[in-house]
Amino acid sequence: MLRVPIRVRPGVSRAGVGGAVGGRLQVRVNARAVDGKATEAALRAIATAFDVRPGDVVLVSGATARDKLVSISGDELALRSRLDELLSN
Repeated sequence: MLRVPIRVRPGVSRAGVGGAVGGRLQVRVNARAVDGKATEAALRAIATAFDVRPGDVVLVSGATARDKLVSISGDELALRSRLDELLSN
């Protein structure tokens, strides 16, 4: 299990995961920050970026904030390696 601080940028035209903002992994989603849609989209994007099942990504804190903490289940070494790749993009 790996805990990852993320910064969600809702309502962007080009969605994606990568880059660092204030030491947090940047997650750009098309969904607007209404009724938790951006958070849901961010969790799905994280699952895709880390090649894990959507159920392996759990929101730990920050449900209504742009800065969130997520927990990702899986091989910790592989997850850390992928996180390093994504942060350097």
